Amino acid sequence: MPRAKRVAVVGVGQTTFERRKIETSAEIANEACRKALAHAGLGIDDVDCVVYGSGPDAFDGIHVLGENVIDAVGARGKPYMRCTMGGATGMATPIVAYWHVASGRFKTVLVVCEEKMSPCVPHAQGVFLANYDEIFHRPIGTNVVRMCSLEMTRYMHESGASKEAIAMVAVKNKGNAMDNPYAQLPARITVDDVMNSEVLTWPVNRYDISPTTDGAAAAVLCTEEIARRLTDKTVLFDGVGWCMDSVYWETRGITAKGYLERSSRQACEMAGVRNPMKEIDVAEIYDPFTYKECHHAEGLGLAAPGEGWRLAPDGVSFRDGALPINPSGGLLGVGNPISAGGMMKFNEIALQLREEAGGRQVKKRRLRTAMGQAWGGLFQFSAVVILRRYD
Repeated sequence: MPRAKRVAVVGVGQTTFERRKIETSAEIANEACRKALAHAGLGIDDVDCVVYGSGPDAFDGIHVLGENVIDAVGARGKPYMRCTMGGATGMATPIVAYWHVASGRFKTVLVVCEEKMSPCVPHAQGVFLANYDEIFHRPIGTNVVRMCSLEMTRYMHESGASKEAIAMVAVKNKGNAMDNPYAQLPARITVDDVMNSEVLTWPVNRYDISPTTDGAAAAVLCTEEIARRLTDKTVLFDGVGWCMDSVYWETRGITAKGYLERSSRQACEMAGVRNPMKEIDVAEIYDPFTYKECHHAEGLGLAAPGEGWRLAPDGVSFRDGALPINPSGGLLGVGNPISAGGMMKFNEIALQLREEAGGRQVKKRRLRTAMGQAWGGLFQFSAVVILRRYD
């Protein structure tokens, strides 16, 4: 049986993340693609295949959204695939693109994720209501914010975390975003600012949640052989993992981390990582809410069970800490255009390993291994990528 091809990341690009961008979905996707290709030193004619990711069509308010951007992303006349897995799309789409190269079928693949959520009517939260079970969940008006308020409450109860400790995640991530030129909500804030911000659904305050955002992000993947001709900064996929659990939280526990653990374990086993806390140099993990960074860190093996909330207050997850998490500013600071938010995180770990992250670069040590993760579906899907620099 032939061995899988090694797959490299040779270029990344993104738009600014904003609310109510004037550009269309196709225009922002095109901008991200052009930037990624320029970073790689390639043109669209060098691309064999295009993989596009977005959330549900209703988020952009455009039916058959994948077809809407075919010309904009350079996919006319090329093999083209769309990936959609809710919030996990931003990390699942690079995994799908990875398969295209690893299989040996294609040598160069352009991968792009895009979301333009702010003009949509009804708001995305209204769309989410239609995702839930029509008998058990819809009658109580469940949406993402209400669901996450329940999960945050349970997480605090189980772990002993205080709201003040969890608020440090917002302080860290919004502060990190001050160094990110693409960020929507960078800010120097305090724990008191988080605690005193508007309560949306207790215990979720406004500063505990990422904003509605428009934006796009893209990357160029290719074989290792091509990458070594293009750059002396060789960043390769070392591990990928994904897992989906039941959509019914009543059957698995609202704070269950099994799907997180399995996705991380799969990626780590593939990459030969035995202890993520010790072997991962930097991580970009999904933080649509402050407590989710804590919860995800535990499920991914970056913190001990029940201890994820300690990382920010103890300084561990700060940019100059022992295990920097979301040095980009994360979704809380940069913005959350669903699929593009996760794709941004994929791009950021590649930039960190290439030492090209600008003011958000982790400088404490030479980075070799990075983890990216996105979360979505109905709170039960996780996709994980481990990249490593080889040179």
